[in-house]
Amino acid sequence: MPPDATLADAGEFGLISRLVELFPQGEQVLVGPGDDAAVLRVRGGHVVVSTDLMVEGRHFRRDWSSAEDVGHRAAAQNLSDINAMGGRATALTVGLAAPADLPVAWALDLARGFAAECALVGASVVGGDLTRADEVVVAVTVLGACTRAPVLRSGARPGHVVALRGRQGWAAGGLAVLGRGFRSPRALVEAYRRPEPPYDDGRVAAEAGATAMIDVSDGLLADLGHVAEDSGVAIDLCSAAFELAEPLQAVGAALGVDPLSLVLGGGDDHPLVATFPDAASVPAGWRVVGEVLADGAPGAVAGTVTVDGSAWDGEAGWTHF
Repeated sequence: MPPDATLADAGEFGLISRLVELFPQGEQVLVGPGDDAAVLRVRGGHVVVSTDLMVEGRHFRRDWSSAEDVGHRAAAQNLSDINAMGGRATALTVGLAAPADLPVAWALDLARGFAAECALVGASVVGGDLTRADEVVVAVTVLGACTRAPVLRSGARPGHVVALRGRQGWAAGGLAVLGRGFRSPRALVEAYRRPEPPYDDGRVAAEAGATAMIDVSDGLLADLGHVAEDSGVAIDLCSAAFELAEPLQAVGAALGVDPLSLVLGGGDDHPLVATFPDAASVPAGWRVVGEVLADGAPGAVAGTVTVDGSAWDGEAGWTHF
């Protein structure tokens, strides 16, 4: 990487790869940077840790979402990372940076939304920090535990099936609607404001023998790309396997977009997508949407995700730089 490279030049994951080189991992680290969460060895089990940020104007707008909505979203995206490892969140710390003229009521409503989301999994906020900034920034660190070996992104193998649990594409539809100045379909707008991750299903998947798992935060194709790359396999999705709910079809028709593009490229719903050894091992409520292919199979290249055997001609997901 050139010495004068910018973040835009490097990209999110290019920068992460350089940062990781600077942090050697101690013997207590079972899983370091690169998965949904880190895993630490402690007496009697594993601690699962993850950190995430929400920046005003980049991840949310106060004129689109209430403070409670932002609190729910900030908590959900962190709780979901632990869920994606097959674990359960137990405690969080929150850093809040905000302008001096931010109403106290807004900060308190943010906390109420955050606490309500955490209560869904029995987790609590145990500390944090507060400082001044030009815009609102919410930084969260979440800790949790796994009762069995965590499910990583690197365990997918040729012949395994890919399954999805939770709604996908709804938040993207809501964002598209808000971006055009509308507030309906309301179901999609509310999905963007307050995602509904399947918090009980990460552990269910782990107990059922999931071989790899990730939560969809940036886009289904983009996030499955991490699974494909880390596992050294290719993944092919079947477009006919996805349910295109009526609100998605309505938005697609109104905005002139393919509703499938919202499902494949949209983020912020935080469903789980996992691989399983075969269809018989997929838990109830999960939807099989694709298969894992070996590198070199017809049309298959390790680290790539295709749709119906071909590269997807559209956005794969959110990019941060």
